[in-house]
Amino acid sequence: MSLTSDPPATESVVKDPPPTPPAPALVVVPVRHPWRWAAVAATAVLLAQFGHGLVTNPGWEWDVFAAFFTTETILQAVWVTLQLTFHGTALGFAIGIVLAFMRLSASPFLRSVAFAYIWAFRSIPLIVQLLFWFNLAYLYKELSIGIPFGPSFVSFDTMGLVGEMGAAVLGLALHQAAYAAEIVRGGVLAVDEGQLEAAASLGIPRLRQVRRIVLPQAMRSILPNAANEIISLFKGTSIVSVMAIGELFYQVQVVYGRNGRVVPLLMVATAWYVLLTTALSVVQHYVERHYAKGSVR
Repeated sequence: MSLTSDPPATESVVKDPPPTPPAPALVVVPVRHPWRWAAVAATAVLLAQFGHGLVTNPGWEWDVFAAFFTTETILQAVWVTLQLTFHGTALGFAIGIVLAFMRLSASPFLRSVAFAYIWAFRSIPLIVQLLFWFNLAYLYKELSIGIPFGPSFVSFDTMGLVGEMGAAVLGLALHQAAYAAEIVRGGVLAVDEGQLEAAASLGIPRLRQVRRIVLPQAMRSILPNAANEIISLFKGTSIVSVMAIGELFYQVQVVYGRNGRVVPLLMVATAWYVLLTTALSVVQHYVERHYAKGSVR
């Protein structure tokens, strides 16, 4: 008997799969905005036409504008405008801070008085308030200091005490105080109450809590709105022209009333308002950046 072995196993050859053909490259097509480009082109054309008109239209009388832009009369008027803005802002926000904390007080009487003040001065137009203070002598011939409902110690003649400039500052400040109070109150309410509770638990006095904890944080909310109010007051000083005070707009009216050059003189006032408003905006930027330390903006 012959011994036979199993037939040798055939080796299976594993072949690599055929290479996959490379995928075609994706072509990224940016989204087209034909109407956006049409709007850009139309706006550019309008701006170019406006600029061309400013340069070529003789009605603007740029030579007259240049002649009056830095005259002594205009510069003095600008100084009066800045004085009105500064005094109105300083007094207005000083009174406004008091009114804001009166509204935040636990006393219902103080809250009611502050609310009534804010309601009244926001309801009455500024021009009416200015004319009222300007004619204060018709109601009160003199103002006195003494015992309430009793004898007076010192008296002042109202006509000499409240002149044109004083009436303008008083009217602007009292009007500004109503808006400043709400701005300050909103900023204080934006501070988390938990911080005050933590400060009180550490025994920090109430006044120090307000000065060191509340106000530095509230300033972040107060500053943008306060800057808008200051800029509005700066431009709103033109309304005191009804009292014949020599601020910028009144002086421009006087000058073009004499020479008839209305447009270039109005452009003088416009340029000064734009220039000083821009300066105030720059100051606002740096003050906001100072109080924004440690926060993400």
